[in-house]
Amino acid sequence: MALFIRDPAVDALAEEVRRLTRARSKTEAVRNALLAQLAQARRTLPVRDRLARAQALADAMGPSDPTFDMKAWTDAMWDER
Repeated sequence: MALFIRDPAVDALAEEVRRLTRARSKTEAVRNALLAQLAQARRTLPVRDRLARAQALADAMGPSDPTFDMKAWTDAMWDER
């Protein structure tokens, strides 16, 4: 889906960001600005919320195998038996 900037003031801001950051296009400038803002917003989330997100990602991977031997697997991977 396309994003159209119809507000001249917002378009001017995007152009200024493009120029100051030396982005190749307004699209790149807006993308970078949005990524930076998103990273900032995530950093300000309470630790409890960040941990909940991490836990949800871990849960989505499925249950772990309690019999898995990480040391043996790592040694085998590095051929260090």
